[in-house]
Amino acid sequence: MSTNPAFVEPSVETTRPDLLGTFGMAASTHWIATATAQSVLERGGNAFDAAVAGAFVLHVVEPHLNGPGGDMTGIFATADDPTPRVLMGQGPAPAGATPEHFRAEGLDLVPGAGALAAAVPGAVDAWLLLLRDHGTWELVDVLAPAVGYARDGHPIAPRVAATIATVQSLFRDHWPSSADRWMPGGSVPVAGDVVRNETWASVLERLVDAGSVHDGAAADGRVARIDAARDAWATGFVAEAIDRFVRTPHRHASGTDHAGVIRAEDLAAFRASYEPATTAEFRGCTIAKTGPWGQGPALLQTLRLLDPLDDALLDPSTVAGAHTIVEAQKLALADREAYYGDGVVPMAELLSDAYSDERRALIGERASHELRPGSVSVAAGALPPLRETYTPRGEPVAGVGEPTVPGARGTAVAAPAEDDALTEDRGEPIVMATGETRGDTVHIDVVDRWGNIVSATPSGGWLQSSPTVPELGFCLGTRLQMVWLEEGTASTLRPGQRPRTTLTPTLVLRDGAPVMALGSPGGDQQDQWQLLFLLRTIVGGYTPQQAIDAPALHTTSFPGSFWPRTWTPGGLVVEDRLGDEVIAGLEALGHVVTRAGDWSLGRLSCVTRDPATGVLGAAANPRGAQGHATGR
Repeated sequence: MSTNPAFVEPSVETTRPDLLGTFGMAASTHWIATATAQSVLERGGNAFDAAVAGAFVLHVVEPHLNGPGGDMTGIFATADDPTPRVLMGQGPAPAGATPEHFRAEGLDLVPGAGALAAAVPGAVDAWLLLLRDHGTWELVDVLAPAVGYARDGHPIAPRVAATIATVQSLFRDHWPSSADRWMPGGSVPVAGDVVRNETWASVLERLVDAGSVHDGAAADGRVARIDAARDAWATGFVAEAIDRFVRTPHRHASGTDHAGVIRAEDLAAFRASYEPATTAEFRGCTIAKTGPWGQGPALLQTLRLLDPLDDALLDPSTVAGAHTIVEAQKLALADREAYYGDGVVPMAELLSDAYSDERRALIGERASHELRPGSVSVAAGALPPLRETYTPRGEPVAGVGEPTVPGARGTAVAAPAEDDALTEDRGEPIVMATGETRGDTVHIDVVDRWGNIVSATPSGGWLQSSPTVPELGFCLGTRLQMVWLEEGTASTLRPGQRPRTTLTPTLVLRDGAPVMALGSPGGDQQDQWQLLFLLRTIVGGYTPQQAIDAPALHTTSFPGSFWPRTWTPGGLVVEDRLGDEVIAGLEALGHVVTRAGDWSLGRLSCVTRDPATGVLGAAANPRGAQGHATGR
């Protein structure tokens, strides 16, 4: 229960218990992946062995949310070194991906589906790097569960079947290899059907076989076997198959046909790596995130804005708290647009006391409908065109006219039909018939009895991202949709540079020791939902499960990272459980509110560790009845 009287008391009852133990804990967005990770811990593996095994299972059981052709970011600390480190599995733009090429193809945005939007796949290499350097198991053993579920099958989850049903016409008419893969016999699977991906199982076995020539008795045999698998991926049969396949034009989310530009040489030039974490202090805790090639530092900027405020203004369950939190997020996300990318970003200045004090003064009594980046010593990038979106059913936004950013041009976007799915992100992808996807991703957290802890958010390579490569059983991701084709922005497309990713796991430390790993799917909303969790646990005294269960909200008053890159000035999406009185109060302050249902926003999971006692914990999201935590 909350120990802070300034916060609204959470319900004493939670949807599931806060798990506590001393042996090991795992939590993820799918029960099979969680169970797989825990089974590795039970057989003597450490947190890194467990996370890698669980992650490869996520490729199989949540293929509409992530895949081998996608990317990932992780953040971790080891039992021997509590310093947080970032696992960088975000591949760059291919050499042939230039703004000029896209414009020559008649495009002014990178499409949201199709191989032309593919960055270099980074997830598989990143997981293998983590296993090599910090795991203990052999690759064949870590991959065995994924191979088993791919070859022998697993009961398909309802959302996977629903995604395939949504894009079945696209598959039949334009992506026959995907129809063959996901609609065997021409039929869309239904929830509970046992589905298989024998092709991907064979690919995994070929990666293992690539290392079989190395002497198992040699001291470095395990490392050599894993490196051989990495080479087979980047320079061998996987890269060659991708290169051959994408050269044939196919339908993209733009409604036009294009060939991909990724080549075998692009895969050969990339390797996953480690980076120092970007950190900020908040209420006695150190919050660790990726660098500004991801959106993670925007969470740190938001926390810096909120840190000195009264506790009552940090409670998301009240009008004053929700308003203050959302207005702070808008300021940080405006800076994301102006400064973040794979280049020189003045992060120290953006997180400084002086800059935070200056920006905090802009939090007003009413909702801002502007995009207001700040000014620091490094020039901001040009702001992209602002494509103004609609409320979910196309109603006009009262009092909102053209965007008020100098030089920004508002562009109307057609409203959806009445029976279309809501476009608000619920942690599952919203998929259109064209393959356009808003929302994404899976997540996994693991902590072991020795103190190793890892949080990772894999994504991309969704089954609806681009046509399945027949020889491999998976498709490529579409991360390049997060770059701009306009010159001069902080995240303009550049060959060899990483697109600014939305993937943003979190590590929390206290007195230099890791105490929590957490994350969520949800595209641009990932850190917005994590912010609510952090405020409720660090300031409000909620338990992790109470914080996950509590009503969620997020703003859409910034340019989205996903095609077609729209925004809703003043937009605020809330769970109805926030309450009619609070929602009405937010509307009275000028927020353009969309109700998203009672249990709809966020899919957080987390694991915890008390350094003083060694007690471990875990919690997972009940929304969608799929996330799962386990441990003992």
